[in-house]
Amino acid sequence: MDYDILEFLARNGYIFMFLLMIVEGPIVTMAAAFLASLGLFSLPFVLFISVFGDLVGDFLWYSIGRRWGLSFVRGPGKYIGITENTIQKMDRFFERHGGKTIFFVKSTTGLCLVTFVAAGVARMDLKKFFWYSLLGGFVWSATLVGLGYFFGVLYAEIAQYISWAGWIVGILAILTFVVIGLYKKGKARKLLSEKT
Repeated sequence: MDYDILEFLARNGYIFMFLLMIVEGPIVTMAAAFLASLGLFSLPFVLFISVFGDLVGDFLWYSIGRRWGLSFVRGPGKYIGITENTIQKMDRFFERHGGKTIFFVKSTTGLCLVTFVAAGVARMDLKKFFWYSLLGGFVWSATLVGLGYFFGVLYAEIAQYISWAGWIVGILAILTFVVIGLYKKGKARKLLSEKT
């Protein structure tokens, strides 16, 4: 767990938490839930802000794809892993499988950005995009909030016995986050390869 992020959130509160969650939701969500376990924030409000911030980020990427389409893909998009080939493959199945794809990639670290831009380029139905993004975001945010809160409680319990408890909890949190992220990324890639 990055203690600089924890200190920043504790000082600046919910508004900055929301802005940071748009950019880097998973890490900030776990850190905020960690602080909530120590009584610095409201846990339900952390969950709400996480889901809302995540949704705003999703819509930004979707809007970029919808507004600039292939011109974005051929320009800045290629630097973040979006290719015309990927867009063409996704375009063929977004109408039938777009919602399922959005839901599964919500918890990945690289595919989500590409998928949301592709959804915009393919002009996926906005209402459908919203509901699947909201549902996937809620499940992922709730998982992260639960993990952050758990590690906060764990830290409070063992810190009274071990002076370096923060290191133990931090390493456990990072390992948990990486394992879950890799698992979800693998599931999302499998989903995309099956449908393209």
